[in-house]
Amino acid sequence: MTQRQIEIFSAGCELCSDTVELVNNMVCGSCTVEVHDMQDPKVAKRAKGLGVRAAPAVVIDGKLADCCASGGVDRAALSAAGVGQPLP
Repeated sequence: MTQRQIEIFSAGCELCSDTVELVNNMVCGSCTVEVHDMQDPKVAKRAKGLGVRAAPAVVIDGKLADCCASGGVDRAALSAAGVGQPLP
């Protein structure tokens, strides 16, 4: 893997905007970020398949971030999952 794929599932709300800003401020050269609109039925279906139950949610390399599975986006948990950490 040459890039860490970070996906943000957003509903367009203020909390979602804050999460997009947080992630964009954390990323490094090893990260790519894509923001998905949960109002798109295809996106919502994919999100559901990834275990997303609420927006905003962050998925890192195809896995829902632990903080998003248990209540909300958390900077420390995203960092522990590799966001902003260069790949070896």
